[in-house]
Amino acid sequence: MSKGNGGFSEAGLRKVRDVLNRHVDSGKIPGVVALVGRGDQTHVETIGTMRHEGGAPMRRDTIFRMASTSKPVTMAATMALLDECRLRLDDPVDQWLPELADRRVLKRIDGPLDETVPARRPITVRDLVTSTFGLGIDLTALGSPVMNEVFTSGVFSQGATPLPEQDAWLRALGELPLMRQPGEQWQYHLSHDVLGVLVSRVTGRPFETFLRERILDPLGMKDTGFHVPADKIDRLPPSYAPDPESGKFHVWDEAVGGQYSAAPAFQGGGGGLVSTADDYHAYFRMLLNGGTHGTERILSRPAVRLMTTNCLTPEQEAARTALARNSVHVSFGQGQQGGWGFGMAVRTYRGDYAPIGQFGWDGGTGTSTYADPHTGLTGILLTQVGLSVPAPAQLIHDFWTTLYQTIDA
Repeated sequence: MSKGNGGFSEAGLRKVRDVLNRHVDSGKIPGVVALVGRGDQTHVETIGTMRHEGGAPMRRDTIFRMASTSKPVTMAATMALLDECRLRLDDPVDQWLPELADRRVLKRIDGPLDETVPARRPITVRDLVTSTFGLGIDLTALGSPVMNEVFTSGVFSQGATPLPEQDAWLRALGELPLMRQPGEQWQYHLSHDVLGVLVSRVTGRPFETFLRERILDPLGMKDTGFHVPADKIDRLPPSYAPDPESGKFHVWDEAVGGQYSAAPAFQGGGGGLVSTADDYHAYFRMLLNGGTHGTERILSRPAVRLMTTNCLTPEQEAARTALARNSVHVSFGQGQQGGWGFGMAVRTYRGDYAPIGQFGWDGGTGTSTYADPHTGLTGILLTQVGLSVPAPAQLIHDFWTTLYQTIDA
């Protein structure tokens, strides 16, 4: 073992590099930035180019659309409010989010939108942070009237059309019936966008302003935000969504003039951040350090412990696990960790090389960020190819398979 790499073996790091090169050489991944951290040691690989047709090489400070890997970071703003006792987990959210008061719930998840029953109770903060408030992206209900309405009404924040400002967005969301009773079942994504609105209304400031003040600036995450300023736009590659049938590259979002080139009307906590490998490393190191960064405390230790512990009931976890295992044709195998904390997956069974307790998440634009409290390992993998095809999911899987082989002790 090479002592100079803080527990990383040189042979293991070469294997990581070889696997990343293999994916780029395949022509299916134009470029990648990968960061491996453990203790005070950091190893970074930058391979390939920013565009599919070549051009500028990937750099350590290349900025990426983080998509759903935004969730672990934006959740920290809510945790800060819990630390300050400005929110409580079992507070009903009606006082801040009246658009979500007096909910109606579908009789059947695949039924007509007007066949509903009253919600048994109000939605709480706990329902939002655990993704169980009753609405979300549900792969078991694709094609149902309510899922069709989620996608066509403009409330899904990962579409090609930018969202309206937060009040208009929440009004549109409030017109939908809930798919499940509050607290009943884990459902994906929408709760994190709602949390951004909640933070904004509790603090009386834009979501990004509070997130930057309490989390991003103290951590030195200078390249993280909801858009890329003009003086940094050359560091943002295009985002590709290859054709699922042919694999042909299509630009989903260009850098100059694209969705992230100007401040958005809606700051989507579920998937709106842009960032870099080093910024995300700082965030996940903070979590591994129990909420501290250097001499500064960002979040309380109990808050971090709560975020990174499975919060699902056995029934909810069983349903989430079954969803992941039965949707490999849609997710290409991503999401099979079992548990869920606040804003991120928490592994509750050992289904691959990662141990129980590893926490983090993946993004539909080809991003993956996890940390492991048992080994002190962090891994950040960033590319510009969306999960419309298997290639980026396979790259993510291979990265983590090789990453755990770098540890000799």
